[in-house]
Amino acid sequence: MECTTSFTMDETAPAYTREQLQELHQKYREMKHNINNTFAVIMALSELGQRNPAHLEKLAKAVLQRSPDVVAQLTHFGDMLGALIKGEPMPPAPKPESGTF
Repeated sequence: MECTTSFTMDETAPAYTREQLQELHQKYREMKHNINNTFAVIMALSELGQRNPAHLEKLAKAVLQRSPDVVAQLTHFGDMLGALIKGEPMPPAPKPESGTF
């Protein structure tokens, strides 16, 4: 099978600086770490809840407190990526509601 797809450089596309891409990558790493941390807490509490039902209340609280922060971080990263593509300034980071991040 022969590949017939060809790519051309769009001369009007903005060029991103190394610093912009490094900043975006760093923000991605921070977001990924924070989300993984949240899921680790949720998984640990769910395992504890199987052994001791008293931990299920802590699990429910953790999910309710941390879920909005995960959504906010994902939304913020999408906004940052969109701003970079459009050549706009980076939006400010949201403040975590749970105080965990």
